[in-house]
Amino acid sequence: MAELFWLIPLIPGASALLLVLFGAKLSRRWVAWQACSAVFLSFLLSAVAFVHLVRLPPGAPGLTKTLLAWISSGPFASSIAFAFDHLTAVMALVVTGVGLLIHVYSTAYMAEDRSYARYFAHLNLFTFFMLVLVMASDLVLMFVGWEGVGLCSYLLIGFWFERPAAAKAGMKAFVVNRVGDAAFIIGILFLLDNLGGSSFAAINEAAASGLLSSGLVTLVAILLFIGATGKSAQIPLYVWLPDAMEGPTPVSALIHAATMVTAGVYMVCRLSGLYAASIPASTVVAWIGAATALFAATLALVQNDIKKVLAYSTISQIGYMFIGCGVGAYAAGMFHLVTHAFFKSLLFLAAGSVIHALAGEQDMRRMGGLRKHLPVTFPVFLVGALAISGIPFLSGFFSKDAILTGAFAGGQYALWGAGLLGTVLTAFYMFRLVYMMFYGKERTAMEPGHSIHESPRAMTIPLVILAAFSVLAGYIGLPVFFGEKADLFGRYLASSVKSGSPHIAVSTEGLLVLLATVSALLGIALAFVFYRRTPALPSRLASRFPGIYRLLVGKYYIDEVYDAVVVRPLVRGAEKVYERFDLKVIDGALNKSAAAAGLAGKGLNFLQSGLVRDYALAFLIGAITFLGFLLL
Repeated sequence: MAELFWLIPLIPGASALLLVLFGAKLSRRWVAWQACSAVFLSFLLSAVAFVHLVRLPPGAPGLTKTLLAWISSGPFASSIAFAFDHLTAVMALVVTGVGLLIHVYSTAYMAEDRSYARYFAHLNLFTFFMLVLVMASDLVLMFVGWEGVGLCSYLLIGFWFERPAAAKAGMKAFVVNRVGDAAFIIGILFLLDNLGGSSFAAINEAAASGLLSSGLVTLVAILLFIGATGKSAQIPLYVWLPDAMEGPTPVSALIHAATMVTAGVYMVCRLSGLYAASIPASTVVAWIGAATALFAATLALVQNDIKKVLAYSTISQIGYMFIGCGVGAYAAGMFHLVTHAFFKSLLFLAAGSVIHALAGEQDMRRMGGLRKHLPVTFPVFLVGALAISGIPFLSGFFSKDAILTGAFAGGQYALWGAGLLGTVLTAFYMFRLVYMMFYGKERTAMEPGHSIHESPRAMTIPLVILAAFSVLAGYIGLPVFFGEKADLFGRYLASSVKSGSPHIAVSTEGLLVLLATVSALLGIALAFVFYRRTPALPSRLASRFPGIYRLLVGKYYIDEVYDAVVVRPLVRGAEKVYERFDLKVIDGALNKSAAAAGLAGKGLNFLQSGLVRDYALAFLIGAITFLGFLLL
């Protein structure tokens, strides 16, 4: 059955097509059943293929399937071919597993939406393109999935397109990603020109063997990474992700946790041979990740919209993954991707449960005291907050520690320090959320006829499952002081990604773990002081340091800078081109052609008078003229 792995992306793709064609004629129950069943079947096939890989002897190749020849131009050829190795298995299980839970959750969350079938069609299409991205055997086919998830993000972020803010957010996501994708395409073209192919194995081998010059490797790696900064919302192309909160909350969970924003991290790990061959490119990856992790964390400190706090948190956590990749700890970066998929989807869906309970309210300043009203949502949200904060023995603790240890072991002490500071900030803003939403006095003003209530089981059951994985997922990648073979995840990925940073002494790693734990606890303690013990303290600090507070609330005014430096000049330039060229040259030429045709028509108009005597006279004149030519 493992040989049917190539159906993994095609099943949700077929489901999306059926929903587009016939969804309007199906009942909501059948729409939900079909959409969820498609992702469930893909998950089962992914699990079967995963087990098949586990049983293979070390060094054995993974699964491959060529469906059809696609592009053939001179020496270059590309086929629609899927591959399933250890790295693919991790991503496929995350996409289909977490995606399935989000689908189930959506059946209740979107139950009253009038565009129910369209929503699930877009959700399945998103899943299809993400699976194409992770299962593609070469960079060209990956780019198809890469662009596909960009299209679906536009459709889902702007799902409620009748709202101007949602339509604008979808367009912003689409345009910003096109900027990064332009660099991505140029990187692919450099590879095609110099390598003649685009398979991942060939690219990694050419970079490692020196077949590609070091300068070219660095150039291509940085160009591809610029594309990753768009997809994975890193500096400078992160600005679309906070606005993406205009889409339905399950969409936020899918984009932020399991699919689109992880695509850049996956691409870097898939091309780990290319990035490992370029120290400058790896340095860029690591420091962009570190800068983004701290930058986004500071913005999360002052947001009041629950979903935007989680959005900036996603940007920050993706930054940690790039730190891991940049220091050579690719398995650690992927490990954090996996654990993040669980606890971040948990946090978003739990936030959606809160919003559902409060009839659409998202402002934390209007919440408070919700823990007694939401007996399921509160504990699972708390688990997610503890996991992302890096509290010991939860999943985020192990994965974040693996990244920080990798940075320290590689001698990147500044990166390690930045990551440690980010841990404090993460714990602080997450427990700011917890305290403002679930503790203190109730500040919710419900409309008459509405009461705060727990979500239905279709929403709470996925939350409980994700909470369990947020606790347990970390135990597949234990640090070295649990034993040399305790890192099952790193050993599993050893054949698919480059080996990580050098090992350090067990005692040193133990000290690093202790420092990371203290950092997380410090952040929680500060949040307790600010939002439980002395609730007036944040307002006093904002009044004492108004400039800093306005800077953070204004998100460093990056959007305003982009608007002034990029958007407005482009708009003004387009207007001038329109006025001077389009109106005067293009429209002018067409208008004059039309005027000339009209003038000719008027000149010949007398021939079409509609009177028989005029036509008879014209016939007579013509006949006399013809006879005259004959006589001459």
